[in-house]
Amino acid sequence: MGQPAEKQRRATYADLEAVPPNKVAELIAGVLHVMPRPAPPHARASSRLGIKLGGPFDLGDGGPGGWHIIDEPELHFPDPHAPGEIDALVPDLAGWRRERMPELPETAFFPLAPDWVCEVLSPSTAEVDRTVKMPVYAREGVRHAWLVDPLARTLEVYVLGQDRRRDSAVVHRDAARVRVEPFDAIELDLSVLWLK
Repeated sequence: MGQPAEKQRRATYADLEAVPPNKVAELIAGVLHVMPRPAPPHARASSRLGIKLGGPFDLGDGGPGGWHIIDEPELHFPDPHAPGEIDALVPDLAGWRRERMPELPETAFFPLAPDWVCEVLSPSTAEVDRTVKMPVYAREGVRHAWLVDPLARTLEVYVLGQDRRRDSAVVHRDAARVRVEPFDAIELDLSVLWLK
């Protein structure tokens, strides 16, 4: 008869803080996820999307305003499996309607779930983004979630239903020009997101 498997120690926020600065770290359900900094296709897609949405929605330049659009915010949510512990997630982009969050917090993290998140997929992050982080966003009531894949040149759009389940993705590809919730007040040319 074999020995019982040793229970793995839950990671803590102190473990997350000890990760070298050239890595991206997230703490979800007591598991520390450490990834390399984004490669150029990932970084470009995220930066350009932030530019395209930030002007009209954050600054109100050529659009309706009313949003805080933030690059790589650290989100803190209570860990439902361990009272007193947190899940710490870092989406590539997130947005809060100003009516829900009139002012930015003074902390280095955001305790209020965003209204919209965007994860830019890369080979090293896609599985965690899809299978670990998306369920947490749904649990926390994040209504709109986008997955951008700069290698496949796709934008997957998900909307959270009343039952806290995500509708099937609407997928836009290549050089499509789209109007997508919650930013459908402007047309988004996807071709600007992809490395040429």
